[in-house]
Amino acid sequence: MKLHELRAVPGATRAPKRKGRGTATGQGTTAGRGMNGQKSRSGGGVRPGFEGGQMPLYRRIPKRGFTNIWGTEYTVLNVEDLNKFEAGTVVTPEMIQEAGLAKQVKDGIKVLGNGTLEKNLTVQAHKFSKTAIEKIEAAGGKAEVI
Repeated sequence: MKLHELRAVPGATRAPKRKGRGTATGQGTTAGRGMNGQKSRSGGGVRPGFEGGQMPLYRRIPKRGFTNIWGTEYTVLNVEDLNKFEAGTVVTPEMIQEAGLAKQVKDGIKVLGNGTLEKNLTVQAHKFSKTAIEKIEAAGGKAEVI
């Protein structure tokens, strides 16, 4: 069986109701909307979240915090992840992204000191933690801030 040969089991699907196509169908005249009222009119109905004048849920729930629009968000990377590269390599943010260690470089890359580094690498990043710098230099490498 191939994808283009797939079919639904007979009786599994139904034709949609054809509303407003005459009284003989049973869905003519008002087309299943009833007689009068807001929902029977074209364009009628209430907006999403409206609760009939009651204070809506999204306004009853307390709000906390704020989003700092000038804040910087770094893509975090650990020292142990850098073992993927060959010894003596100059590791740049582009190389980190190509190697699949970071999906996207947000406002920069910050290297943290979790794990151990066995290779001497020159790492170029936007920020380093103190322990990351110590571990990179202990392995014989260099930490360069871009």
